[in-house]
Amino acid sequence: MAYLLIVDDDPDFASSVATVCQADGHETVVKHTPADALASVAERRPDGILLDVMFPEDPTAGFQVAREVRRQFGEIPILLLTAVNQEFPLGFSHKDYDANWLPVADFVEKPVDFAVLREKVKRLLGGTSG
Repeated sequence: MAYLLIVDDDPDFASSVATVCQADGHETVVKHTPADALASVAERRPDGILLDVMFPEDPTAGFQVAREVRRQFGEIPILLLTAVNQEFPLGFSHKDYDANWLPVADFVEKPVDFAVLREKVKRLLGGTSG
């Protein structure tokens, strides 16, 4: 069983993601702001982070959180949960991953297919499923 931090400003979506992860045997905690996410990591280091990109106060806050997690806490696998490609014509993809600019393991497009989410979480955790 892994300990996962889920960070999303939409409480219903975050709760759904937590329910899916819990059904696979993982312990979860949900935070709704970037600041609360960083405080949570400082309090208890998660095995993985499922992180939204866009927050009401800053549409790129998730990118900043990923960089700050890496800077403060080292390597923690991060899976981005994002609608950034629907909201902005960025063409965000795996080619954008970078140890400094975007230190993440993978991403899932919103709306999320929960079967895809389960598989990506399994890979994020190194193939373990709980």
